[in-house]
Amino acid sequence: MSNMDAPSIAARQAEPVSDSAEPLNPELFINRELSLLEFNQRVLEQAKDERLPLLERLKFLCISSSNLDEFFEIRVAGLQKVVELGQNQRGADGLSSIDLLRDISQRAHALVDEQYRVFNEVLVPALDEEHIRFLRRSSWTPQQDAWLRQFFHDELLPVLSPLGLDPAHPFPRILNKSLNFIVSLHGKDAFGRNSGFAIVQAPRALPRIIQVPNEIKGTGPHDFVFLSSVIHAYVDDLFPGMEATGCYQFRITRNSDLLVDVEEAEDLLEVLEGELSQRQWGDSVRLEVAHNCPDHLWQYLMQTVQLDPADVYQVNGPVNLNRLMALPDLVDRPDLKFQPFVPRVPRQLQREDIFSAVRDADVLLHHPFDSFVPVVEFLRQAARDPNVLAIKQTLYRTGTKSPIVDALMEAAKAGKEVTVVVELRARFDEADNIDLAEKLQDVGAHVVYGIVGYKTHAKMILVVRREEEGLRHYAHLGTGNYHPRTARLYTDYGLFTYNQKICKDVHNVFLQLTSLGKVNKMERLLQSPFTLFKGMVERIDREIEHVAAGHPGRIIAKMNSLVEPELIRKLYRASQAGVEIDLIVRGMCSLRPGIAGVSDRIRVRSVVGRFLEHHRVFHFENAGKPEVWISSADWMERNLYRRVEIATPILDDKLRQRLITHLQAYLADTAQSWHLQPDGGYHRADHVQDVAVQQRLLDGDLV
Repeated sequence: MSNMDAPSIAARQAEPVSDSAEPLNPELFINRELSLLEFNQRVLEQAKDERLPLLERLKFLCISSSNLDEFFEIRVAGLQKVVELGQNQRGADGLSSIDLLRDISQRAHALVDEQYRVFNEVLVPALDEEHIRFLRRSSWTPQQDAWLRQFFHDELLPVLSPLGLDPAHPFPRILNKSLNFIVSLHGKDAFGRNSGFAIVQAPRALPRIIQVPNEIKGTGPHDFVFLSSVIHAYVDDLFPGMEATGCYQFRITRNSDLLVDVEEAEDLLEVLEGELSQRQWGDSVRLEVAHNCPDHLWQYLMQTVQLDPADVYQVNGPVNLNRLMALPDLVDRPDLKFQPFVPRVPRQLQREDIFSAVRDADVLLHHPFDSFVPVVEFLRQAARDPNVLAIKQTLYRTGTKSPIVDALMEAAKAGKEVTVVVELRARFDEADNIDLAEKLQDVGAHVVYGIVGYKTHAKMILVVRREEEGLRHYAHLGTGNYHPRTARLYTDYGLFTYNQKICKDVHNVFLQLTSLGKVNKMERLLQSPFTLFKGMVERIDREIEHVAAGHPGRIIAKMNSLVEPELIRKLYRASQAGVEIDLIVRGMCSLRPGIAGVSDRIRVRSVVGRFLEHHRVFHFENAGKPEVWISSADWMERNLYRRVEIATPILDDKLRQRLITHLQAYLADTAQSWHLQPDGGYHRADHVQDVAVQQRLLDGDLV
């Protein structure tokens, strides 16, 4: 949380915000990386919330740990590289890269300390009360010790390769985020030399938590032991004739961003395949080590992997809390988990022929509350319909064994013209996307990899069908990926439409992606990097004009991130002009709300709940003629300038009002909302009434 004094900001910034090219005072911007750490803190707070089921609270702890891993792999790694190259840049917030790395280290250390405090002092005792136990070595019964020793010899020892360190056995390459142990040894080795240190690497195939069978004396139905505890207990058996005087777990996080020169690549797929094999061996970014590891050992590790003390995190527990995500699946306790739900299928799509349903009226799906099955069925029917001539789709993330990909392959095998734009550079999904691209090509689909220098992030399907009137188009446009699993975990919208003007625009975007030709002027859609930013600015300006003409000005915008400086500038200008603005921003937000004379009509909230808030929705009141857009794009530089994105207007009056009702419900949430303060910190909403928007959507209150 920033230590900036909010009143001092207001005193210096009460004059109107200029629309000139001059940069705003950095104090009007919250640093995006620090804002992302704040979001991770909000996720961690869910692990403390006693209103949530216990095993779900454990999952939130794991998500906080996983988020922090990616933060170091990408964002911290990028900043370290900038400093290493001597490019000490300053962002819109005024922080230099060196200053920012210092602040990140301080806040990240505090966050990690809090993660382990929550684990050890909050969740472990609560789990113990529910007879779900992590057995410490000091408490093992003789029977448990015997079973675990046998488990070590049968299941672990054959796959462990201890590496004694000497000039012929240099420090090994450590895989990104892998579990390792540094072992101090006493005694002579097999060749009569004094022993020193050794490294033990735990293969990823090994389970990080081991369930002790219930029939072992003294064991309960849900008793577990950490893999690290088992290796620590019997590590002597890996070094015959020597004594292990210390065994300490550690983990190294590495730079995981792919460095691909897309301008020089003749075949992007081949280049990415080559780079992926090196991702696990990037530069070291962070060292996590057991809290009781002696100073000389962690300092040796730190120096060996070329890190500084600020990059070392000493932890009191397993070095990878995310591995605890496996626990809820091992414990059959429905009372400690969220109640299962069955997604709805809109009545309009319950008829057999999806095409006739969409022809009658636009259909809006709201995932995960509405089922994702109609999207899959739309493609399956298109694949089997003899009147369908062509299918075009963008794919960013689909997951493995995807029914979406299966339907596209079925269509291609049936002789239909199938064109798929696969974004090979979807971070951490590159390998899966290379695999699906090759599968689609093998069955005759046309596969392209988007535009060099611009990730294709738009979510679009276009079906060309022969009907009595001639060739007609059907489209699906969404805010989220075509991924059945995340459609049950993320909130997203998807629109089925027969509107031929929208469909023509979609056709033109696909034409651009495949032919690289210029697109004629769009009739309905906004597209980045061409018209989306300009379209949003024009609509903000229009609200300012309406206020000047005596009409109420109103903007409600929901997104994952808001960091683009020019849009922030416009929102400040709109606030000063009298426009009321509510922003629902899940993660990064660089705008400072509530500053007198600058942003006192802007309110920002973040909703963190059972489902990951993922949809992007933009509502402009427009003097009583409201516009609502759904989009694949956040208000970030990368989305607006360096990606192919789409924003789609909701033209049906009922569907538009439904979306406005949803946005208003988010603003009324008092259970899962956090309010951004002028100083960059967040305060949790008063939840006396306990109104949770996600639960209302699950209950069907807002259909």
